[in-house]
Amino acid sequence: MKKCLLCGQDFIPATSFLRIFSFKKFHEQCLCQHCLAKFAPISREHCEICYGKAAANELCLDCLEWQKIYGHNLLHNHAIYRYNDAFHEIMVSYKRYGDYVLREVLQELCFEQLKKIKADFYVPIPTSLEHIAKRQFDTVAAIYSQLVPLSFLLAKKEGQGAQGERTRSERLKSKQSFFVKEGIKGDVSNHSVLLLDDIYTTGRTLYYARDALQIAFPQAKISSFTICR
Repeated sequence: MKKCLLCGQDFIPATSFLRIFSFKKFHEQCLCQHCLAKFAPISREHCEICYGKAAANELCLDCLEWQKIYGHNLLHNHAIYRYNDAFHEIMVSYKRYGDYVLREVLQELCFEQLKKIKADFYVPIPTSLEHIAKRQFDTVAAIYSQLVPLSFLLAKKEGQGAQGERTRSERLKSKQSFFVKEGIKGDVSNHSVLLLDDIYTTGRTLYYARDALQIAFPQAKISSFTICR
């Protein structure tokens, strides 16, 4: 028996070959089926670029706006769940109140899909030093560090604030906040890079991260992955 990390109820974890052979360094299932059902998987009809809301084979409103800026150089993002009240609640507890244990829930939600996406470099969106000091952990790296080998190629400028505390308009108007760290060992060019974040809201954060990497490694093939869209 296991105790669900969200509702506290005892449940019997499901068993699968994927968990046995691909999840060796990871904890067992930590969500009961009742709590798991609260998260809404993205339907088959979604934006072909970012998994936002759109009819099949069409772009969402966000990507249409990014197309005006980037033309055909759009960032392909893979997401699993649609942002809803259940996801909002867990992110408030995890990021605002620093409930470190909830990283296990987020890992549970994404590990199966993430394992299907192969990349040479898995690059987490960096958390500001101010927020790491406040929470005592890096929220994005904490989710993915047990799932894939992380490459910390990016850093965040100080004093930029958190995107989650901004309105949609403020997010889109925010300035570039990322830069590639000095002294990166090995050439990232001509390799595949997967940017990792928790939520894709407007795409502003991920595009700035992609821009910083493209300047330093123009031949790299960059895409992104988020748990939620």
